[in-house]
Amino acid sequence: MSALADRLAPHYVRFGVTERLLLTGHSHQAWPDAALDGVLEAFDDAAELVDEKWARAFAAADAVRAGFRVWLDDEDDAALALGANTHELVVRMLSSLDLRARPRIVTTGGEFHTLRRQLARLGEVPGVEVVVVDPEPADTLASRLADATDEGTAAVFVSAVMFGTGAVVADLGSLARACTRVGSELVVDAYHALGPTRFSVRDDGLQEAWVVGGGYKYLQLGEGCCFLRIPPHAAAYRPVITGWYAEFGDLAAERPNHVAYARDDPAARFAGSTYDPTSHYRAVRVFEFFHQQGLDRDTLPPEYARQVHHLASGVKSLNLRDVERAASEAGFLALRTPHAAAYQQSLLHDHGVLTDCRGDVLRLGPAPYLTDAQLDAAVAALGAVAADR
Repeated sequence: MSALADRLAPHYVRFGVTERLLLTGHSHQAWPDAALDGVLEAFDDAAELVDEKWARAFAAADAVRAGFRVWLDDEDDAALALGANTHELVVRMLSSLDLRARPRIVTTGGEFHTLRRQLARLGEVPGVEVVVVDPEPADTLASRLADATDEGTAAVFVSAVMFGTGAVVADLGSLARACTRVGSELVVDAYHALGPTRFSVRDDGLQEAWVVGGGYKYLQLGEGCCFLRIPPHAAAYRPVITGWYAEFGDLAAERPNHVAYARDDPAARFAGSTYDPTSHYRAVRVFEFFHQQGLDRDTLPPEYARQVHHLASGVKSLNLRDVERAASEAGFLALRTPHAAAYQQSLLHDHGVLTDCRGDVLRLGPAPYLTDAQLDAAVAALGAVAADR
C-alpha cells in the first residue's frame, strides 16, 4: 500500500525523505523540490524589479488565498487575510472585539500555545473573564462550549482537531449556531484539519465563523503562510491592532488624525504591514505540485487515516505496558505514556526517528511520501526503545 509514497518520494530529494524516518508530519512536513523554484523566483523578481516587485508578490498572495479556499471548501470570494503566523492574525481579530460590552471569552484546555498563552494573559486583565472548558471528551466538546456561551461572551475559540491528541471536534456547526443566537464570535483553529480531514466551511455550517490556520504542517508550504477567514458579518470591523496595509489603497489621502480601513475588502482590514513574500512564492509552487500529483481533499484524508491505522496496529502488536493510544483521529498517532519525552529523545538519538512529544503524549506523524516499510521501521524502533527501559 505504498504506491503513493513510491510515486511522491522522488519529488522530495532535497529533504531526503527516503533516507530519514521523518515522523513529524503533523508539525513540519518535507517540502517538495518544486518549492525551491518559488524561492528562486522570488529572488529573481526582487533582483529584476526591486521595489516594483510588489505587483507580482501580491499576485502570489492572491494565489495563496485561492489555494487555502480550496482546502477550506469555501466560497471563491471568501475573505482571507494572510499573515506570517496565526498569532498576529488572532491578535488582530481579538483587537476588533468590544470586550467592554462583552468581557467573557470561552475556550478549551487543549488549544495550541499560540492561543493558550495569549488568552491566559488576556484573562489577567481586570474585567476580562476567560472560561476554559475541558477538551475531553471531544465528541461532547461543542455542546459544552455552547453551554458556557452567553450574551456576555465576545468569542469562543476552539480547534477543529486537537493538536495534542489528534481528536476531531464533532458538530462545530451546532456550536456556530449557538454563537450566532447570542451574538458571539466563533473562531475555529483549522491548522490540524486541513489535509488529514475533509474540513468544509460549507458542509460544517461555518459560514459565520472565523477560521484560522496555515500551511506549515500537512500542506507542506513551510513557514510564513497563515490565514484568517473573516466572516461576512465582520466586513466592517475595525481592529485596534492594525497595519498600514489596512488602508493600502487610500494612502495618498490626507488624514493626519483619522484611521481609515479598506472600504470594499474585509480581508484588507485585518492586513499587517511589509512582509517577506518569499513564502507565498514557495506556497504557490507547492499548491501547483499538489494539484499535479492529485493530492487533494479526496485523496489525502483516507491516506492519512490508513497510515495512522497502520502505525496504530504496529504499536498495538508491541504490547507496551506503559503506552496507550489517545484519540488519534486525524493526521497523527498520539500515544499517552509517562515516558513520552524519554521515548522521543531515544528514538531520535538511538534510531534516527524524528518524532515529538507534548507532555505525556508521544506524537507520530506520517506523511504521504513515507512508505509502509518506513512506518514499520519506526514502530520497530519504538519497540526497541521500550525494551531498553
